Amino acid sequence: MAISILSIINFLSPKDRGSRRIAHNVPYGAEARQQLDIYAPRESGGPRPVVFFIYGGSWSDGDRSNYTFAGRALAALGYVTVIADYRLLPEVEYPGFVDDCSAAFAWVCENISRYGGDANRIALMGHSAGAYNATMLALDPSQLARRGLLSRVKCLVGLSGPYDFFPFDGPITLRTFGAVREPLATQPINHVGAATPPMFLATGDKDTLVYPRNTVALAAKIRAAGGDVVEQHYPALGHPGPLMALGRPGRRMAPVLADVADYLAAYLGQQPAPASAQKESLTQ
Repeated sequence: MAISILSIINFLSPKDRGSRRIAHNVPYGAEARQQLDIYAPRESGGPRPVVFFIYGGSWSDGDRSNYTFAGRALAALGYVTVIADYRLLPEVEYPGFVDDCSAAFAWVCENISRYGGDANRIALMGHSAGAYNATMLALDPSQLARRGLLSRVKCLVGLSGPYDFFPFDGPITLRTFGAVREPLATQPINHVGAATPPMFLATGDKDTLVYPRNTVALAAKIRAAGGDVVEQHYPALGHPGPLMALGRPGRRMAPVLADVADYLAAYLGQQPAPASAQKESLTQ
């Protein structure tokens, strides 16, 4: 899905009125792309649990400004929502884009209380390459575990994510991971262990870019390790569908936002959104 198309969709998509952007262009590092935006419910209250959302783009493109619809949708459910840019290929190679997400998450843990968020109740969430980044933050011991921050992650939501794609046989994976010295270490499925947080893994069964077998394989590995996982399939959706279904026009395609809302509430201890906000966020 071309970024230009996504930017148009984001611009035209009605935004959830129960939310607002409360911070823009906040630096979490010294590089130009190391900035983030923060969304929150319009109603006061807190501290509120946090959703750290990571967008996709094949690790080579993407801009947080195109995901306002997702940030506003999650914030309308009652969450302080953070969307960060991160450096992309060819500016950085693996694991540089994951390292940036880790640095942004560390910034959130240190600073989100100033924006009404609870740094001890955070969910990781991502779509496509963003779901890969999110799972690597949680599973790769060189990421959040090394920083002593893994305990802050109460659950993870992965939409349309690539988790088990070695050997590299496509132009995207070859470009991104083909020169890595330890290719098996790039695969989220190879890092599943006792510290794996609860996960909601969703895929569209018509996805021909990141095949549903990625979700099936990671969910099976987590179950085999005794972990907590929900595996959700949306028969009518392709690759961008689970992301698009977070926005108001796309919610008619599949109940992705409603399913995510139920899952986040269970693990983040969030009180249900007001009836008016639920009606707007989940049914329009």
